[in-house]
Amino acid sequence: MADGGPGPGGAVRAIGLGPRSVAALVLITVIGVFAFGWPLLADSASGLAHSQDAPWLFAALLPLLVGVVVATIADAGIDAKAVAMLGVLAAVGAALRPLGAGTAGLEPMFFLMVLSGRVLGPGFGFVLGSVTMFASALLTGGVGPWMPFQMLAMGWFTMCAGLLPGARRLRGRAELLMLAGYGCAAAFAYGTVMNLQGWTYIGGLSTGISFHPGDAVGANLTRFFAYCAATSLGWDLGRAAVTVVLTLAIGPTVLKALRRATRRAAFEAGASFEAEADSGANEAAGAEEGSWPPATPGAGVSPGRPPGRRS
Repeated sequence: MADGGPGPGGAVRAIGLGPRSVAALVLITVIGVFAFGWPLLADSASGLAHSQDAPWLFAALLPLLVGVVVATIADAGIDAKAVAMLGVLAAVGAALRPLGAGTAGLEPMFFLMVLSGRVLGPGFGFVLGSVTMFASALLTGGVGPWMPFQMLAMGWFTMCAGLLPGARRLRGRAELLMLAGYGCAAAFAYGTVMNLQGWTYIGGLSTGISFHPGDAVGANLTRFFAYCAATSLGWDLGRAAVTVVLTLAIGPTVLKALRRATRRAAFEAGASFEAEADSGANEAAGAEEGSWPPATPGAGVSPGRPPGRRS
């Protein structure tokens, strides 16, 4: 069973994954990989357009997100306070995005997703990233065929932060450097994945970096990476730089606040209750074994005399 209780020294660990959470995340990831990559396998007469499959993907994504939340709650034994925390963090992330969106890739929400995924774990991290992107699209008017793909990509971005090693013991500068390095790499990965969604729109333009439906996968991927370098490398660099700077500058404060909120939300209440119950049972057993006289004297044993001495 996943364990979201306190680690050594009372530190709060990320909410782990149980079998139902893993199954839900694997399912949604398989659907997402297919949604992003199917144009590479389609022929030239297939009528490629992600604008046609986006509504179907969005319709499948919403119930799957609910499924991930339900599975994580069932596996980790946490309650509605975790869902409330998800809502607060999603609102904060959605409010941060307009501060830099559209300006050289400066998007401050990414650093919050990295830190939140680290504290909340991969299951809730995936839901948080997806819901944050959905809320920010509604806030900024960025609703379009790209939105469900953004939700998937941001969900993966945040989920992988929760899968980083050392969730129980790694703290301090080492953890911060790891999160900054991950944020840098994942910022480029996010831009690359989203390019794959938009790149198929320019098919048929007969340029050296355009998508050619029906061509070999290797040839199309070569043109795709050239397209990424020519069109989005500067944006990805700005996103990565902002994520690294904010993580190193205010990451310790944000991590501390997130962990304090997690501890106060008592995600580990179930484990603590069991521990207290076991402790109370042990104390009661010890009292019965070590106390004299016994609560109910046995046959042939007089109260006040030790066992073995007959009256």
